[in-house]
Amino acid sequence: MKRTGPTNVYLRRLIGYLRRKAREYKAPIWRAVAEHLERPTRVRPEVNVSRINRYTSPGDVIVVPGKVLGSGMLKHQVVVAAYSFSKKAREKIESAGGRAITIPQLVEENPRGRGVRVMC
Repeated sequence: MKRTGPTNVYLRRLIGYLRRKAREYKAPIWRAVAEHLERPTRVRPEVNVSRINRYTSPGDVIVVPGKVLGSGMLKHQVVVAAYSFSKKAREKIESAGGRAITIPQLVEENPRGRGVRVMC
């Protein structure tokens, strides 16, 4: 039988890691992020910095189970964890005083996922 799902080894390990942490800490947010990452690449969300600016307030923690793109401006500090960032998006988030981190870094900092929002 043919294996389905992502073929990227890093992505497969990340999905397994998120599922383990969801069970270990009883945090359903990590399971939801893992399910979003299992989708095909063309269906995964691509979120612009302008959308992050529009739907967040200062100090929010956001997870994007896809790619963050650099279109728009960010006017307040937020912590954004994503599967990948464009170069401009990372620069804009950090120049606004926020942090652009990977999803595993966020899981280590906040294993229960309290106060974390998923942006799709």
